[in-house]
Amino acid sequence: MMGGGGGGMQQLQQEIEQLEEEMQAIDDEVERLQGKKADIDDAIEAIDVLESGSTVQVPVGGDAYVRATVDDIDEIVVSLGGGYAAERDQNGAVDTLETKKETLDDHIDGLSDDKAEVESEMDELEQQAQQMQQQQMQQMMQQQEEQQSDE
Repeated sequence: MMGGGGGGMQQLQQEIEQLEEEMQAIDDEVERLQGKKADIDDAIEAIDVLESGSTVQVPVGGDAYVRATVDDIDEIVVSLGGGYAAERDQNGAVDTLETKKETLDDHIDGLSDDKAEVESEMDELEQQAQQMQQQQMQQMMQQQEEQQSDE
């Protein structure tokens, strides 16, 4: 009689653990996207302060940099996504990066909605588990009372 209840409880626990993992994955993705937004903010700030003739350090990979001079601030190559890039003037580059940030914000908002759904589902499962535990406790108490009355 209790074995069936225990199996249901075990299944609920597994579902709750799965939802916790989903929430962690969502949190990790939000953190990654916020990191990308911070990188875009840094790029926008750099583009805003740079002028033609400025000296910059350009990463060449392996944490190595080369000093370079900006010949023309209105020749900025910006990634458009999907392996494509385009040359933009200073304002156009900032606009493109702002659009990318807005897209990231939309994605983060969507993930926040997903997280809220997962949290709601988790709350429901936790309530079910709590009810199941209470029922099991009541059954155990009834069994004990029956055993005591039989004696």
